Amino acid sequence: MRLVIQIPALNEAMTIASVIKAIPTPIAGVDECLVVVVDDGSTDGTGDLARAEGAVVVRHPTPCGVGTAFRSGLRKSEELGADIVVTIDADGQFNPNDIPKLIEPILRDEADFVTASRFADPALAPEMPKAKRWGNDVIARWLSRLTGQRFYDVSCGFRAYSKEAYFRLVLLGEFTYTHETFLNLAFSGLRIREVPVRVRGQREFGKSRVASNLFNYGYRAASIILKTYRDYRPLRFFGTMAASLAIVALFFFGFLAAYWLYHGSFTPFKWTGVTGLVLTGLAMLVFVLGVVAEMLDRVRASQAEVLYRLRILERKLRETL
Repeated sequence: MRLVIQIPALNEAMTIASVIKAIPTPIAGVDECLVVVVDDGSTDGTGDLARAEGAVVVRHPTPCGVGTAFRSGLRKSEELGADIVVTIDADGQFNPNDIPKLIEPILRDEADFVTASRFADPALAPEMPKAKRWGNDVIARWLSRLTGQRFYDVSCGFRAYSKEAYFRLVLLGEFTYTHETFLNLAFSGLRIREVPVRVRGQREFGKSRVASNLFNYGYRAASIILKTYRDYRPLRFFGTMAASLAIVALFFFGFLAAYWLYHGSFTPFKWTGVTGLVLTGLAMLVFVLGVVAEMLDRVRASQAEVLYRLRILERKLRETL
């Protein structure tokens, strides 16, 4: 059982060494533990410090974003033959001693994907700005609604992935990966578990490059969530839009009909009828678009399955050689 601990880092020279040193060894149920640090264009020697602590370093010449860094780390983890991949931030907010607790459901074959949860247990909730906490709650409830499962924390970067889970991932977001991962794995039917942990609510050094601007973070996170939901549930996505347009069209038709029954004339509100017809046409067009997108989703699902099997085959060939 090989565990790879993946740490994305951008200018984390103040904390990267202490995070690596704090990783517990040995870990029950794990035969080998490797650390992969994805140096996303640091200029403060983060990569050199990580290498000095024995980590495998993947270097990006320039900052590419947390989402891209995560994918780079997964590729390296796959090359290293990881059976479980744990992601943990380099800023020291998470306690590496919680790693055994995080991977335990995977080792017991009770989950495929485990995420640390800052809010599942109110007694462990960290202190943080109210706006940030509110944003986390809104996104968690939104993803819970989309997936049909109740989650309390979908933005935490402290997570564990089984081989089955990270082989299934097909991610495109550059800005972040946390929400896209939830939707991807939930819609793939994998078992997801939240494990309550205590974390520090604020960074000790520097600022978060993902959530430093809440408005920008909210907009970009929402964009990723909507795009992912569109790709995995296209008929429901476009069907909801079509239904909304149809309801507004019915409102205009209803108003015009009521006016005609009361006054015996459509004048001066003929425009409401035209507007209703236009909205009805748009609703039909959007619904047809959803049907076409649903057909394309079958192609996407087939391609994802092929990619998954190719990854398994590549892994077996590498182990054979």
